[in-house]
Amino acid sequence: MRSFTLLLVVVSFLCIQPLFAQKNLSRKERKIIKTIERNNKEALQFLEKVVNINSGTQNLKGVKQVGMVFQKEFNDIGFSANWIDMPTDMKRAGHLFAEHKGNTGKKILLIGHLDTVFEEDSPFQQFEKVNDSIAKGPGANDMKGGDVVILYALKALQENKLLKDAQIIVAFTGDEESTGKPLSISRKPLIDAAKRSDIALGFETSTGYNDATTARRGSSGWKVEVSGFRAHSSGIFNERVGAGAIFEMSRILNEFYTKVKGPEYLTFNPGIIMGGTDLSIDYNASRGNAFGKSNVVAQKTVVKGGLRFISEAQKEEARTKMRAIVADNLPKTKATIEFTDSYPAMGPTPGNEKLLKALDRVSKDLGQGRVKAYDPGGRGAADISFVAQYVDCLDGLGTMGTDAHTPQETVNLNTVETLTKRAALLIYRLINSEN
Repeated sequence: MRSFTLLLVVVSFLCIQPLFAQKNLSRKERKIIKTIERNNKEALQFLEKVVNINSGTQNLKGVKQVGMVFQKEFNDIGFSANWIDMPTDMKRAGHLFAEHKGNTGKKILLIGHLDTVFEEDSPFQQFEKVNDSIAKGPGANDMKGGDVVILYALKALQENKLLKDAQIIVAFTGDEESTGKPLSISRKPLIDAAKRSDIALGFETSTGYNDATTARRGSSGWKVEVSGFRAHSSGIFNERVGAGAIFEMSRILNEFYTKVKGPEYLTFNPGIIMGGTDLSIDYNASRGNAFGKSNVVAQKTVVKGGLRFISEAQKEEARTKMRAIVADNLPKTKATIEFTDSYPAMGPTPGNEKLLKALDRVSKDLGQGRVKAYDPGGRGAADISFVAQYVDCLDGLGTMGTDAHTPQETVNLNTVETLTKRAALLIYRLINSEN
């Protein structure tokens, strides 16, 4: 009897907790919540629909097809949605931008992406429910789930006539998983939108109810090429032959590890290395062939890697150290290093922290608990980083799931409704805020 009474107390508490939390919500906010609950079944069906359209980055038709599905939905709720094509030689589909014009409160940019890492030849193609709470699907969590959260949050606001004078831009890029080059073209529409906004909210996958992203590391590529003197191995180390290309590359990588490693959030990874007498490398496919013999001093060695950083200053400091190391060559060797920019850093700022506090307040008012800043070291780069220098930013507002970028990718279906509520209330409060 005592156990039964305790169970009743626990169940009663869980049942009244959302009601208790809603005392902090306005009448209009409670109506938003009810609309999202009513639309949730439709939202899940829509998620399944867009997941079942292959939109691997290289599948240009598929990416645009998903964009067209979203375009209709945004037009139906009063947005002006347009597809922006990329130049043919970039081999990228383009982007979907949808805008609602107004002058009330904060001007908001909502960021998602349409493409996935799963191309047309991937065996992982279909949305499949594992149980009532979990579904598998290519891009279901990264990040078509986040795109659906954006759409259905805005649907709820529109259905309650709460977007009348709001300035909101939705930006769904078509190449987030492999950005089109040059970045000055592929990211120009996104940056232009940021320059007309006050705040950017990113809906990349959520790390949990209690986390949001106020900072993300940037990423860039680097490549070191070393040439040496080809000769019989018996002559290695003498004045005529020197150290050879492989020893010189070993020195460089070791000094990278001992002299560049250390600052918080700075990492650099040599992802592929090839060395020998002759090399044939396909850099686009990240593969190649090497030929060499143990009795021949290596003539060439190449390493390609990535660099992650929390600020432009940290990136430049690391690059300066790497250049100095590469320039100090062993005898009879020469080395060069080149860097390729990809994603800038989204550094932590007071404005980002203020947005986190606003989200934390919304979450608590919904009875979903507190929200804190997630460790930047645990997140990769994302499109929001391109606009971080122009607006205050908050990311990680999308759905929750597991195993992104793998054939085991899942999305927690229960999080679609709860995180749509959170997003809708945050947007509503921001568009009604002057501070």
